[in-house]
Amino acid sequence: MQRGDLDQLLAFVTIANERSFTRGAARLGTSQSALSRTLRELEARLGVRLLSRTTRSVAPTEAGERLLAIVGPRLEEIDAGVAALGELREKPAGSIRITAGEHAAQAILWPALAKLLPRYPDIKVELMLDYGLTDIVAERYDAGVRLGEQVAKGMIAVRIGPDMRMAVVGAPSYLARHPRPKRPQDLTEHACINLRLPTYGGIYAWEFAKNGRELKVRVDGPLVVTALGLRVEAALAGLGLAYVPEDQVRAPVGEGRLIRVLGEWCPAFPGYHLYYPSRRQPTAAFAVLVEALRYRRGSAARTS
Repeated sequence: MQRGDLDQLLAFVTIANERSFTRGAARLGTSQSALSRTLRELEARLGVRLLSRTTRSVAPTEAGERLLAIVGPRLEEIDAGVAALGELREKPAGSIRITAGEHAAQAILWPALAKLLPRYPDIKVELMLDYGLTDIVAERYDAGVRLGEQVAKGMIAVRIGPDMRMAVVGAPSYLARHPRPKRPQDLTEHACINLRLPTYGGIYAWEFAKNGRELKVRVDGPLVVTALGLRVEAALAGLGLAYVPEDQVRAPVGEGRLIRVLGEWCPAFPGYHLYYPSRRQPTAAFAVLVEALRYRRGSAARTS
């Protein structure tokens, strides 16, 4: 069927339902003469008269009644389908795939999703934990979460969290047996809880900075884990020092169950950003998610 064929059928159905060329033209937003011409072209193509015209009324012929019975319900179905698409814009729905590290998932994504998903039951989120710098385009993710300094060029980045700091912590029982480190190099003499990055397979080197000087220290200790929570638990158990995001140990430090050291070597750095390709056309569901995650200065920080 040609595009013009559908226009002709729509013109016929509208005139037949309205029983008037004048009202039909007004409904379709066209002129009465243009509508009459369209109907004549349809009748000429089909070789039958579809409407009986008098000076006072318009009514379908027998052929017109048969065509109206066939085409009318289909056009109504098309109208309903188009309306349903409009409802999807108003009622966000669909699946969203996101890749993020464990801390970002726990501290930023989960609190937002816990509020968002009950409000939008037609949105589904697949959250994959990954410490690596995943190529979200190649891996078919809708978005990823990285620290601000790690967002690749050509991506739209939306800040979703405040600046962050890391913390080196140990239990009072551990520090009672070992001298407190005064500089990062002293950590090589301590038992430390190490983190293995699953994506790379390597042990994470602890990163420090002070007065423009950056330093990485490779530490050793009795335990290597891949989970953030286990690092904190191991430090609480007195197994050694742990290097973790500050917000994850604020409570135990405040309660005296953990002691922080080397604080002057752990400056703030850009927090988490949600990123996605600039050429991506956001769906309604994705737009809702972005707004739910967007960090607004002055509001209560999610990671504080």
